[in-house]
Amino acid sequence: MTIAFVFPGQGAQTIGMGKALAEAYPAAKAVFDEVDTALGEALSQLIWEGDIETLTLTQNAQPALMATSLAVMRALEAEGVSIDKAAFVAGHSLGEYSALAAAGAISVADTARLLRTRGQAMQSAVPVGEGAMAAILGLDLEAVRAVAEEAAQGEVCQAANDNDPTQVVVSGAKAAVERAAEIAKEKGAKRAVMLPVSAPFHCALMQPAADVMAEALADVAIKSPAVPLIANVRADAVRDPDEIRKLLVEQVTGSVRWRESVQTMAAKGVTEFWEIGAGKALSGMIRKIDRSLTSRQVGTPEDVAATTAG
Repeated sequence: MTIAFVFPGQGAQTIGMGKALAEAYPAAKAVFDEVDTALGEALSQLIWEGDIETLTLTQNAQPALMATSLAVMRALEAEGVSIDKAAFVAGHSLGEYSALAAAGAISVADTARLLRTRGQAMQSAVPVGEGAMAAILGLDLEAVRAVAEEAAQGEVCQAANDNDPTQVVVSGAKAAVERAAEIAKEKGAKRAVMLPVSAPFHCALMQPAADVMAEALADVAIKSPAVPLIANVRADAVRDPDEIRKLLVEQVTGSVRWRESVQTMAAKGVTEFWEIGAGKALSGMIRKIDRSLTSRQVGTPEDVAATTAG
């Protein structure tokens, strides 16, 4: 059995995530303390006792989800499960930063600050209401790319997330994305769902945010990860720090190639995926990508204990 550790992206956040871990494991609590210190605010208090609307703001959700994933990693380590148990790490969008922190490539404090910057930059790149994203269900990537091209009409409209064989997300100018949703349904999509997001992520409209991240990442120490990262925009393994830095910038405007990333790991021998952190969205996608693969969610003290049982 070969295992990969995968890390969730935005949308997985819930009030109270990671609290039981922090209470059960001092090393998990230390992660939240480190993130609070790095950001100069009590983000942990928002995560555990705040309101979901504030937590869902991009600038809060991104470091919060990373902190929760890293708290899970520290709890696993306390039980004797190290990063070396994984053959690869990968993350969905912001989860790529969590994966790199878990693999020791970027410090937790630097990752928290980068994600706060990333969240703010992505939010401010496009005025609220001018961009949108929609999940197209029931069409494959090539079909959705054709839909996006037809819908663009001189505006930005791109396939942003290739999540699984049944779901591709388009991103861009609001009117163009709304057109894409209608065209997709005409082309046989089962559904086209406008997503409740605050900005059009992973498309050309995010270029101002990519410029901000290029500057922010230039000043951060990046080491070779302990295990290879399967990068979002390449869907292949990378370990070189300079290459990682470049790909993290490209990721802001580039597509999240999640379906291909899972297929790459499977082709390299991975048979089991551990979803480290909040939620179970990635596990659902993995099942749709390849039903021969198994997955487990690791987000609570009980989940951590189950990984070492027997």
